[in-house]
Amino acid sequence: MTLTRNLPLIPDESALLFVDVQNFSAHRKGSEFAGLSEVEFETRYGWYFNELDTRVIPNMQLLQAAFRKARIEVMYTTIESLTLDGRDRSLDYKITGFHVPKGSWDGKVIDEIAPEGDEIVLPKSSSSVFISTHIDYILRNLGVKQLGVCGLITDQCVESAIRDACDLGYLVTQITDACLTYTQERHDNSLRTIKGYCRQVTTSEVVAELQASP
Repeated sequence: MTLTRNLPLIPDESALLFVDVQNFSAHRKGSEFAGLSEVEFETRYGWYFNELDTRVIPNMQLLQAAFRKARIEVMYTTIESLTLDGRDRSLDYKITGFHVPKGSWDGKVIDEIAPEGDEIVLPKSSSSVFISTHIDYILRNLGVKQLGVCGLITDQCVESAIRDACDLGYLVTQITDACLTYTQERHDNSLRTIKGYCRQVTTSEVVAELQASP
């Protein structure tokens, strides 16, 4: 038997995880960008939001629809503290200054891919969803063995989720054109770095795969 990461998704054993696609970091009025002038905002984040609006979010919508149609679990994680003052945040988040209070607008998934029904949303207070939530327990209860991952930021929380999922025994599929970071160079470097941990496919490839699945 040959072991490989390059296996198509088996619907009954799969889930899709959106990482940090939330108002805090994926909406122009998110708190991550508070205090910036229009010029500063466009200089630092103009490319990022153009990519989000014209390519990445539409790809996420296609994925969401395809996974729902295939009756595959769609899940979300967002940066959000368990407290109002963020005292439970990781040391790294405190140093960085990331603070998304419990129940805040910043902690909500963006409207464009809002969860439906009882789709699972897991607030996290660290880079990796596997560190500060019980996602591993949930995935095992759901019978998930293969995890599709996309979201923000490619070279930070997305990478963290992929590495930890692999170490915990999941087969990971990264949907590369439904991930984004702040520059093309950083995005491309991340994809090269994480390639050894996961199968990398595009949105159109995984949608076609699901459509062809029995």
